[in-house]
Amino acid sequence: MVDRTGTPLVEMRDISIAFGGVKAVDHVSVDLYPGEVVGLLGHNGAGKSTLIKILSGAYQGDTGQILIDGKPVEITNPRDARANNIETIYQTLALADNLDAASNLFLGRELVTPFGLVDDAAMEAECRTIMGRLNPNFQKFNEPVSALSGGQRQSVAIARAVYFNARILIMDEPTAALGPHETQMVADLIQQLKAQGIGIFLIDHDVHAVMELCDRASVMKNGQLVGTVDIPDVTDDDLLSMIILGKRPGE
Repeated sequence: MVDRTGTPLVEMRDISIAFGGVKAVDHVSVDLYPGEVVGLLGHNGAGKSTLIKILSGAYQGDTGQILIDGKPVEITNPRDARANNIETIYQTLALADNLDAASNLFLGRELVTPFGLVDDAAMEAECRTIMGRLNPNFQKFNEPVSALSGGQRQSVAIARAVYFNARILIMDEPTAALGPHETQMVADLIQQLKAQGIGIFLIDHDVHAVMELCDRASVMKNGQLVGTVDIPDVTDDDLLSMIILGKRPGE
């Protein structure tokens, strides 16, 4: 069970943003605790991706406040998000297909020898260490990531975020387009991250994925928060009626 007695890792309070007069996010508040996975559900255009882009620094909200460990922070761009140990793993994964896992892990932050040359051996050793922790079955260290399966690519992207001290991870539909075996692999990765006290916002369309992977779910509709529920207390149908009808369980 997630301990929610302390200070949340992240609080997004009263967040709003409008595009051309349309409120994409309308006074929404959500929070996330260490070692917790909170699913963000809703139809396309419900506002869930926009809300999370404010946390990742891609957009700036019109109103509201973001707190990390109970302290207000300014996140005006992705660099600010990274400085606050927030990493995003997009569906596209942003991996360099022609490079191997270690080169992707250190992309733009390469390790160098005392002579200023890229230290491939050190990067591979570091990559083997973190992959050993996250995904012990991973063996394809010397192949380009284009040769990896979806779940393996996902684990490279997650390893990169974790290696650079992410404490808050945003995952965008992490199991979309994966088969059952690969989906289980991502579920195992998420358990590993939770055990390390990392908090995860998981954006998804798939109610089943959220029921399986998340501790709580926050459902959005038309830019507004329908509600946040504890997963053990609700059924798939409860979540569907929140998404489709905008009604909380029991309403």
